[in-house]
Amino acid sequence: MKVDFKDHDLDRLETDREFTGGFPREVVTAYRKKMQQIRAAIDERDLYAIRSHRFKKLKGKRSHQSSMRLNDQWRLIVEIEKQEFGNVLWIVEICDYH
Repeated sequence: MKVDFKDHDLDRLETDREFTGGFPREVVTAYRKKMQQIRAAIDERDLYAIRSHRFKKLKGKRSHQSSMRLNDQWRLIVEIEKQEFGNVLWIVEICDYH
């Protein structure tokens, strides 16, 4: 699955070992691990299949987005864009759900 970023800092957070983006270190570690799993996925069905991701569509004004659990408090928000030659998963933000 092709991955792209709506926020340059999230792209940097994945690759720059010194950059934390203001997030706790454990959230950054979980984000990097989750990005490896996302990049290994063929499509979103692979993300749904791993129950620990808790991958789910959001509701209301965020109904075009989905979330994945990073830990008990933090979620990774993504958007899936259907394209002719495969889907693109946009990394949107990391949200504090508490």
